[in-house]
Amino acid sequence: MLDSIFGLPVHPLIVHATTVIVPAAALAVALAAVYPRFRRWAGWGPAALALVSIVLVPLTTQSGESLQHALPRNPLIEEHAHLADGLLPFVIALAVGAIGLFLWQRRVDGLGPVTASFPRWLVTVLIVLSLAGAVGTVVQTVRIGHSGAKAAWSSVG
Repeated sequence: MLDSIFGLPVHPLIVHATTVIVPAAALAVALAAVYPRFRRWAGWGPAALALVSIVLVPLTTQSGESLQHALPRNPLIEEHAHLADGLLPFVIALAVGAIGLFLWQRRVDGLGPVTASFPRWLVTVLIVLSLAGAVGTVVQTVRIGHSGAKAAWSSVG
């Protein structure tokens, strides 16, 4: 894994993309879950953001682990790393829900395969999964960000 770019650690650079795209994906998927009009308008956008999030989260976590090993042992950094390990399951749930909602909307619009059918219970599961993934993603992202800020700025002042 690439540890630095132009002498700067990768983690503080990539974490900015993650902290923008992951919550944006959560918001887009949540809106797609509860507003059919938004789901129709947004098309593949929420699913694409969720899939990009699935790529960004491990990259951010790996770069963070690389940075963690380069720094002196610190319980605040360890807490931050522990919280970061819990984000990927929420992002996966978010992506599965988003892809399912996208496929369902295509079927509703008559664009999906004729053989594809979505029983009502499956649609309900997709909506619940999307909303749970969105809420979990945002809550965990805030917790991770707060602990990372505490770790980064604890020695300042």
